[in-house]
Amino acid sequence: MPRVNPKPQERVLPPETYAELDAFIAALHLDREDERRKESLIQVLHKAQHLFGFLPEEVQLHIADAFAINHAEVSGVISFYNYFTTTPKGKYQINVCLGTACYVNGAEKVLQEFEHILGIRSGQVTEDGKFSIESLRCVGACGLAPVVTINDRVYGKVQPGKVQEILEHYLVEASGEEAPVHA
Repeated sequence: MPRVNPKPQERVLPPETYAELDAFIAALHLDREDERRKESLIQVLHKAQHLFGFLPEEVQLHIADAFAINHAEVSGVISFYNYFTTTPKGKYQINVCLGTACYVNGAEKVLQEFEHILGIRSGQVTEDGKFSIESLRCVGACGLAPVVTINDRVYGKVQPGKVQEILEHYLVEASGEEAPVHA
């Protein structure tokens, strides 16, 4: 089948990561002529985001080529699902819930405190790539409002005055120092 997308631009992401993605795709035994191959697209996008951390255009074009589909189809799936992101995230991904319960309990002030301490706004990544901040609509833990998640860890009933304390663990870990012992 002929190429359906323009020739991809020069790659800047690690070739070994592309090799891992290609091995994953090969294991799916996709038939480029079979319309049902598209049923595996979301699964491949999940794997690619796990490997690369985000789904920039170069990765999207690579996946589109592997599936013999238009880049627009891949981009459409990515933009439809909130899970997928086209921008890099930090090593520590901070998510502040702004759903109703969290919002009325002061989540906006918590978000502002994270932004102030880290020197970035929601949707941005620190220059060193260690922290990113996002706001969410609901994490399903309304009884713990306001809720913050950092990677897979959930923090409940967070107040602005606790933000620095929460970040200290990650700041120490990111610097490679030993964590302070609190008596």
